[in-house]
Amino acid sequence: MRLLALWLINAVALLALPWLLPSIHVASFWTALWVALVLGLINTLIRPVLLLLTLPVTLLTLGLFIFVINGMMFLLAAWLLDGFVVDGIWAGVLGSTIYSVISWLLTKLLLSSPKS
Repeated sequence: MRLLALWLINAVALLALPWLLPSIHVASFWTALWVALVLGLINTLIRPVLLLLTLPVTLLTLGLFIFVINGMMFLLAAWLLDGFVVDGIWAGVLGSTIYSVISWLLTKLLLSSPKS
């Protein structure tokens, strides 16, 4: 149940992006659901390999290259799916950062258990 809730939260975070960044376009809620699923798979399967391969550059830039990797993952999802458009690498970097923040905030607000 929690996995389904996280999937919906990520889709809602994706739907908020076009209002904040005009260089990112999401066609519909169904597209956002597919993009959230594909981003989850990309982040699970491809991102760890890229992080390992780019470790020297990441260390040299004190970790800032991870933002570029996240932007490339956004561009890959846009390339794989119709209805999700990212207008460039910098739009991907900014979009992935804002997407992460929105997703994190919604997850904390909606799924965090109250502490006694």
